[in-house]
Amino acid sequence: MNPSATRAARLLTRQRLIGTLNTSNSCLAQRTCSPFLRPSSITATRTIITATKLEAVPISPVPKQPAPKDNETKSQDESSGFKRFSQFDLTGKVFIVTGGAQGLGLEMAEALAEAGAKVYCLDHAEQPNSTIWSQALKRVPTTHGGSLHYREQDVQDTSHLDELVASIATENNRLDGVVAAAGVQQITPAMDYKPHDVARMLAINYTGVFMTASSAARQMYKLKTPGSIVLIASISGLVANKGLISPVYNSSKAAVIQLARNLAMEWSRKQEDGTGEIRVNCISPGHILTPMVRKNFEEVPGLREKWEAENMMGRLAETREFRGVVQFLASDASSFMTGGNLVVDGGHIAWQCRRGMGEGEVDWEMEEVITMEDMVNFP
Repeated sequence: MNPSATRAARLLTRQRLIGTLNTSNSCLAQRTCSPFLRPSSITATRTIITATKLEAVPISPVPKQPAPKDNETKSQDESSGFKRFSQFDLTGKVFIVTGGAQGLGLEMAEALAEAGAKVYCLDHAEQPNSTIWSQALKRVPTTHGGSLHYREQDVQDTSHLDELVASIATENNRLDGVVAAAGVQQITPAMDYKPHDVARMLAINYTGVFMTASSAARQMYKLKTPGSIVLIASISGLVANKGLISPVYNSSKAAVIQLARNLAMEWSRKQEDGTGEIRVNCISPGHILTPMVRKNFEEVPGLREKWEAENMMGRLAETREFRGVVQFLASDASSFMTGGNLVVDGGHIAWQCRRGMGEGEVDWEMEEVITMEDMVNFP
């Protein structure tokens, strides 16, 4: 074949190939784009490569990303409309704390005031200890709106107690709750107790708590104010304290735990007339370094060391360690808790303490393993 014929054959084959490609629209397309954001003035293009030609086809611009200031993550306070720990906030609320001149009662009163509440501390002394009270006032932050006020009141005088509670509720046109913390201790062997000693202790530790809660609930029903009543019991109402002979105190605290359940049953449900919705709970502290407990240590040598060895943490509690507990129970943070007994004891009750293996003693950590064969052969 001469050169002219060869060129003609090649040209014919090329034309046929191009025709086939155009007919089937077979092409290779590649979109060129950058992984980075472009200014809006730059137009993205799609480059089309075919067997015959190259052409640039305009496409839509890549959407602009929102400006950073419009896409920032807002804080919880800004996005939800609530402030931090709002469920614990007691601003504008009114509480009463019995036994509030010192010790655990005063510590709990401070905690409520710290959360914004107006707190009335009731106790049998005409005036609280000036040093203790002035220090407590200094610790309450005025910026939160909370405050402490003292009123003389012996919980054994139930008639005056009821009048005082009513006057506080009327003065503030509300009463949001009470912490019944008044209590006394007496170390006496059971066979040596006199009827008047038993009656006095129960009048304060049980009847006083009962009447405090009832007087508060009466005013809360009257004003249709829901709220929380906290009764201070003790692990002494659940176990007998080793090394401390106090049968009346222990049984009075057991009665308080049961009282909370019954009052919760009566007052927790919201009624059709808007009354009720008063939660009632207990706190059962372990051994705390209060003035009453320090007196026990003076009366019973070695008692502190014994108690420290009886819980998982190997120490006694400070009153400040119950601030958060009472804030929780008094506030909306515990809005679905009622009839409960919150045990805060450093693991005292949860710990199965080991006793020595001397004569007449048992190791409580030893457990007998009963097999299926034992059960079958059991007489």
